[in-house]
Amino acid sequence: MTKQVFIINGSGGVGKDTVCSAAAQSWKVQNISSITPILQVAKAAGWDGTKTPAARRFLSQLKADCTEFNDLPFRYCTEQLQIFAENDAELLFVHIREPEEIERFRQTAGVNCKTILVRRPTLEQARGQLGNRSDDGVAAYAYDAEFLNDGSLEELPAKVHDFLQALIKR
Repeated sequence: MTKQVFIINGSGGVGKDTVCSAAAQSWKVQNISSITPILQVAKAAGWDGTKTPAARRFLSQLKADCTEFNDLPFRYCTEQLQIFAENDAELLFVHIREPEEIERFRQTAGVNCKTILVRRPTLEQARGQLGNRSDDGVAAYAYDAEFLNDGSLEELPAKVHDFLQALIKR
């Protein structure tokens, strides 16, 4: 199998990591997020790990500042892409929120990169706007595919497998 990169996005709590875990039942998966190095900086600044609306705004702004200052999130993702190229994982999931960063990483990752928006309409409607650029701009990108996360956890691995298999063949 050719290695495949998926940029994955969706509103908070829609099940992005659950989708990645379901994929790991069929493939060797590496799962990363562009926010990972920012979380380390945020913890050093006193963030306690909870994702309240205020914390989400803080993380979004901190990510934007780190991107502008030294491109830390993008550099982290490209380093992880290189690790993926050299390891035995078959799928790389990269969580990125901002449309311009999604496109930039997609161009860097090359032809074996697809974008996925994970949706869970009942949760999205209940959650509403979170008041930060990263979360509120999730739908502002033309994704290759949308995954509707609306079934049971028992059905999810097969649904994810079929969805990704079809997307890989495109």
